[in-house]
Parts: sequence; structure tokens; C-alpha cells
Amino acid sequence: MPIFGNKGEWSEIYVLFKLLGDTKVFTGDENLNKIESIFYPILKILREERGKSYEYDIENRDVVFITEDGKEFMRMPVAEFRRQADRLFRQIKAHKGVFSVPDTEAFMDTVRCRKLKAPSADKTDIKIIIHDPGTGMCPKLGFSIKSKLGCPSTLINASSATNFTYEIAGADFSDERIAEINGINTRNKIRDRLKAIEACGGLLNFAGLKSPTFNNNLIMIDSRMPEILSCMLLHYYKGNAKTLTDLTTLTTIDNPVQYDMSCGNVYYEYKIKRLMADAVLGMMPASVWDGVYQANGGYLVVKEDGEVLCYHFYDRNIFEAYLFRNLTLDTPSSTRHGFGKITKVNGRCLFDLNLQVRFI
Repeated sequence: MPIFGNKGEWSEIYVLFKLLGDTKVFTGDENLNKIESIFYPILKILREERGKSYEYDIENRDVVFITEDGKEFMRMPVAEFRRQADRLFRQIKAHKGVFSVPDTEAFMDTVRCRKLKAPSADKTDIKIIIHDPGTGMCPKLGFSIKSKLGCPSTLINASSATNFTYEIAGADFSDERIAEINGINTRNKIRDRLKAIEACGGLLNFAGLKSPTFNNNLIMIDSRMPEILSCMLLHYYKGNAKTLTDLTTLTTIDNPVQYDMSCGNVYYEYKIKRLMADAVLGMMPASVWDGVYQANGGYLVVKEDGEVLCYHFYDRNIFEAYLFRNLTLDTPSSTRHGFGKITKVNGRCLFDLNLQVRFI
């Protein structure tokens, strides 16, 4: 049967072919520019297909296919992978929505590759053994793949687990007034509902997260992280800023947890960078996180021109700077995720806002 996928899913196969064809991967800077002087030679790529493990070993100018029991069953020039990557890249650029690529599928069959992407619950999209010139070691690393060929991908996906609850203080709201505010259905309805609450004298005070799991995951990263994010969310939904950098600046000015700012410490920037890096490498809102990184290598980013850049966890400063400069908050469906309306619970007026983080 034909394989169908979107641009992001086909990009995972493109990365496999591209890396095997290039035999190395370059590091990128925080602005998605290639750093010519820093690259990692690729020794092999590991892949699981239908319960079996395969290795794609790079030997001289060949890719050698190794079965689960360690036997060689095929050898192919790296140039063929480079050619297949170029062909697939043109198809990805040319298509929209969900599509199949018959020529690529035929080649995938030849190299025993039949699935497009890793399971959604897995942070690791590809496992690579590289040679690290800095340490002389050859670690096995898991990377998450993000493609700029399609729609901007999400880092923290919206769900009921990412709802933050605020209690409205400073004003009493009748059932009629609640119905009136909840009935606002403009293009920016969440923002306009917040404005209506404030016009009535209401103030939103952070009350907690809907999900104990996500709350505890955030506290593992930093004990004040729920409060920090609640401040950023309010600024975002009020329309004050969108990007992570701008929202962090506003949160620093507010200083919601009252840090001593007299010495110029960048508390909030440091903590938000740490959160985003942990979200890349293993932390997911709806799953209890033990602090163990799954994507222990970092990110592979597919640029619009087909270049694949590596943001290696070893180069943590560059890795975190890239995330910090290239992420924004986003508004998911309020109906699907159950937020953006005043609800009354035991006499308290509550209002939920949802966290979703997306690449710019």
C-alpha cells in the first residue's frame, strides 16, 4: 500500500537519506546559520522497522546495511542516498497537505525502510552514532527532527493538561454578566473576554494548573515555573507579546516571584531556556517525567533550502539560544481544549488559559 504523509513526516525520511549521503552534519547558530567550522562525522544510523533493528553503517563512500544479527545484507554508494534525498526534497517542496512519493517508496523498500516517523509519544525521531572531535568519543545519540518545509511545528502541544487556571478577584460577576462575557465571539475572543473582565474591575490571579502531572513536571525543572509561565500566558493572551524573547522581557519587568534584580541576573531567561530545552529532550506535559532525556542529542532542523543543521545538546548555549530566539506562544482551539470562559466553582469565578509553544 502507498505511504502517505505530510511535509513534516516526509522530512524525517529526507533527513535519513540526507545524512547518509552527506556523511556528516553541521552545527547551526541561534539564527539558523551553518557554522562551517563545527560538524560531526556520522558513523552509523540506527533504525527499527517492524520490531527489527537495522544499522546503516558508513564505510568509506558506501552505506553498509547490517541486520539485527550483525550480518551485512547490502552495500550502496553514499552518492545514491544523496541523489534520493535531492529527489525527495523536490517532491516535499512541490506538494501540499498529505501526499505519497512513489519513487521514494520504491527506494525505501530497497533499504528496508517503511515507516515515515517515530511514534508521537517518542521525543527521538532518529538515532545516530557520531564521532565527536571534541571528546574523541562515539556516542549513540537520539535527535528530534523539526522541519521548516511545512507548517511550523510545535514544541509543547496543547491539551487539557496544559490549561492554567486563574481566579478572578476584585469584582463580583452575576450569571448574566458571565454569560455576556462568555458570549463574546470576536476574532480575538479570548483577548476581548479578558478586556471585558478587567473593564468590570476583575483581576486574574494564578490559581494552579489543571494537570497535577504537568504541574509536578514544571516544579522538577524549577519550583516557581508554574507562576512564571502563568505570567507569560497572561501577557500573551492580552496581546502584549507573542515571541518567547518578548514575553520573557515582560515577565522580567513584572518579576512575579520577586527575585532580587539588583545585580542584573537574568533569572527568567535562564529558567525559560532550561524549560524549553527539557521539553525538547524529554519532558511532556501529560506524562510523569523522571528527568531522563530521550532525545539526548538535541535537534536536527531542516531548513527551507534543504540544509540540515544540528543543535547538539553538548553545545548547550547555542542549543538554548536557538530555542529561545525561534519559539512563540500560540492559541489552540479553545473549544477542543476547554479554556477561555468564566466558570463558577463553589462561588469562585475561574478562567483557564492554555499553553502551546510553537516554532516561528
